[in-house]
Amino acid sequence: MARSGETCGALIGALMALGLVIGREQMEETEVYRKSMGPARELQRKFKEELKNQLGLKEDLKTTLRKEIQKKIYGRSFDMNDEKDYQAFLDAGGHGDLGCPRVCAIAAQVAAEKIFEVKS
Repeated sequence: MARSGETCGALIGALMALGLVIGREQMEETEVYRKSMGPARELQRKFKEELKNQLGLKEDLKTTLRKEIQKKIYGRSFDMNDEKDYQAFLDAGGHGDLGCPRVCAIAAQVAAEKIFEVKS
């Protein structure tokens, strides 16, 4: 979310992809909206579960806030709008194999799995 520390952008992208497949086309399609919430919540749950498993986190994630994800991975969060803190993120491996690229890959994985499941 534009380096604000709010909801992880990778998860937002995953949910958007799912929404393109099962979401409503018209605002008035309330039933389609309601039916899409279950798979969307499942995708979010699976994202947190896979982050824990694939990154070897010791505890469950309580939220999908980027700040919390960073704390679990690096022991602290980073202010991505502060040049020095952003550099500290990079130095900690933020764009390494177990950093942001892995988080994005996990989001893509769980989105693809859920889309495949709902389309089968």
